[in-house]
Amino acid sequence: MDSERFHKLLNVPGPFASVYFDDSHDSHDAEAQLELKWRAVREELEQQGADKATTSEIERAVMDLRPPIGRSARAVVAGPTGVLVNEHLVRPTATTVVRVSELPYLVPILELGLEQPNYVLAIVDHTGADLTVRDGSALRSETVDGGGYPVHKAAGAETAGYGDPQLRTEEAARKNMRAVADRIGELMHQTGSEALFVVGEIRSRSDLLAELPERIREQAVPLEVGARHSGHDFDEVQQEIEAWFAKRKLQVMDDAAQRFSAEIGRDSGLAAEGLDAVCSALRQGAVDTLIVGDIGDATVVADEGLTTIAPNENVLSEQGAAPAKTLRADEALPLFAISIGASLVRTDERIEPADGIAAVLRYAPTLH
Repeated sequence: MDSERFHKLLNVPGPFASVYFDDSHDSHDAEAQLELKWRAVREELEQQGADKATTSEIERAVMDLRPPIGRSARAVVAGPTGVLVNEHLVRPTATTVVRVSELPYLVPILELGLEQPNYVLAIVDHTGADLTVRDGSALRSETVDGGGYPVHKAAGAETAGYGDPQLRTEEAARKNMRAVADRIGELMHQTGSEALFVVGEIRSRSDLLAELPERIREQAVPLEVGARHSGHDFDEVQQEIEAWFAKRKLQVMDDAAQRFSAEIGRDSGLAAEGLDAVCSALRQGAVDTLIVGDIGDATVVADEGLTTIAPNENVLSEQGAAPAKTLRADEALPLFAISIGASLVRTDERIEPADGIAAVLRYAPTLH
C-alpha cells in the first residue's frame, strides 16, 4: 500500500483514537444495530481516556458515513484536530478494535482497506466517450464529443475513390478517438491516476488504445462489461474496478513476499527481519517496503521528538538519543515507515518473519 495517503498523520500530535468495527447494513434493524455498536465503542473510548471532543468527532463520522447495503466494516482514526481517516473495509476485523494511544493504529487498514487510487474510466465508442474520474474520494463525469461525423457508412451502392464514404467515416472515427485520447491524457496527468479502465465494443477499445501515448496505454485495463449506450449496469463496472484493485493488492503482497524471500536467501543485505534489524533499517531510511505480520504486543522505544526508534533503551542510547517513549511496535513501525516514504504490506501465510516484522530495503545499510 502506498504510504502517501497517510502522510497527513505525521503532522498531527497525539493522542489518537483508532476504531475498527462491523457496521454491516444487512438486516431490517441495521440502524438500531449500528447505534448499539456505537454505544459499545463510545464506552470503550471513554474508558481508555479519549476526550469528549474526539469521541464526538468519531460519532459524527460513524453516523454520517452510511454503510453500503450488505456486509461492511469501518475504520476511523481521529486526533486532536478531528477525524483523519474514515473509510470502509472489505470485511470486519475479527473483533471490534478500539485504541487510544500516542500513535494511530493502521494495521487493519493495511489488511482490509479498500485501496482505490485515482483512476479514469472511459466508456467509449467511435462517436466519443463518457469519462468518469476518481479524484481523491470524489467521482466526477464528463462526455467527450470529438465532432467527427459520420462514423457509420450509409447503406447503398457508392463508388470508391475520391469522396469514398468509407474513408470519411474512418477519418471521423479517428478524429473522435484522438479527442478522447487527448482528454484522457489531460485527466490522467491532472489527477495522477494509476489506471485507465476502458469499456466498449472491441473495435472502439482497440482504436482508442492505438491513439493513446505508450505510458498511458500501459496503464489501460479493458473491462468486458458491455458497450457504450448498451444499458450496462454502472454498479457492475464499479465492481469490476474494485475487483481489479483487490487483485493488484494481492499481487503486491506476492511480489513483496517473493522479493523478501529471494533477498534473504541470497544474503544480499537487501532484506531485514526482526525488531532489531528493521528498526536499524528504518533509522537509516533504507526501507523500501515494510512487511507487517503478527507483531503481537511487542514494544519499541523512541526519543521525545519521535525522530529515531530502537528495539530497546540500550540500542537507542547507542544512537545518542535519550529513551523517552515506549510505544507499541505495531503502531510505531508503520508510522516511521510512512515518514521515510516506504510502502506498507500486511503479510499472511506467505512469510512468517522473526518478531512478525520484515522489510525489503532500498540499499544494504549497516544493520545492528
